[in-house]
Amino acid sequence: MLTVRELTLNDIDRVANYWFGADEAYLKSLGVDIAKMPEREQFTAMMQSQLALPYDQKKGYALIWEANGQPIGHSNVNPFTFGTNAYMHLHIWDAADRKKGYGVELIRLSLPYYFNNLKIKTLYCEPYALNPAPNKLLQKAGFTFVKEYVTTPGSITFEQPVKLWQITI
Repeated sequence: MLTVRELTLNDIDRVANYWFGADEAYLKSLGVDIAKMPEREQFTAMMQSQLALPYDQKKGYALIWEANGQPIGHSNVNPFTFGTNAYMHLHIWDAADRKKGYGVELIRLSLPYYFNNLKIKTLYCEPYALNPAPNKLLQKAGFTFVKEYVTTPGSITFEQPVKLWQITI
């Protein structure tokens, strides 16, 4: 059974372990520039600081993805503008949990959190164009392809081709 819930203080170490325990080749496949990664302590402090803030004051918002009651990944939005739009990121932590068909349902279960809690009108996702998995998932989950272009999509990424997808509810 797949479930989604908001990130709690107890989840921060798991999310940090995903980022700081991943090998460089995997991070590069996601479009991550290793030189831009913050220190683990800075990363966890930033996540902790966001938890107590009201939705309209957050700079980032994260959900935990679970299979059979066990955390297997997370989704987050960053950046986002409360009441307008958000940019979603998708991460299943362990390779053993990928390619099991969980992604589409986890994305669908995440949508109400983003639209209802952040009051957004449009949710975007712009995965690395050379990473086929999220691009296939987004189409299956009902997102509409907008365009492919080159950008630096996040604070820890390198300039790269991305595919922009969107969904409105």
